[in-house]
Amino acid sequence: MAEQDVKTSKNMPTIILQTFINSDIETCFDLSRSIDLHKISTSHTNEKAIAGTTSGLINLDEFVTWEVVHFGVKQRLTTKITQFNRPIHFRDEQVKGAFRYFKHDHYFEKRGDKVLMRDVFDFKSPLGLLGKLVDQLVLLSI
Repeated sequence: MAEQDVKTSKNMPTIILQTFINSDIETCFDLSRSIDLHKISTSHTNEKAIAGTTSGLINLDEFVTWEVVHFGVKQRLTTKITQFNRPIHFRDEQVKGAFRYFKHDHYFEKRGDKVLMRDVFDFKSPLGLLGKLVDQLVLLSI
């Protein structure tokens, strides 16, 4: 079961996605940082890991550069793992790419025989007013 919540502030939109998973917390945590699983889950968009950690599990202070096509434009996006507390939280942040700012927190909490996985995306698009319009289009597509 997945729930979505979109919050916006004057400066930055925030997307919160909550998913209950029938698994143990360590497995959820590790699969969430799996480069290989991310490639499989985005196979329809043909994302490729082209630099840094390009397979296996990404860890603290490691980075990955993805070649992606978003909105019909080929891009290279580099994110780095900047916080890591296994098995309850890690953060990846954009260090190079199209966004002015992009932070993705992954939280994991045991709930009975399930795990609550909570993804929190904070981002800001470039290009001032045009970027704000893009942000709204992204939020509307969720």
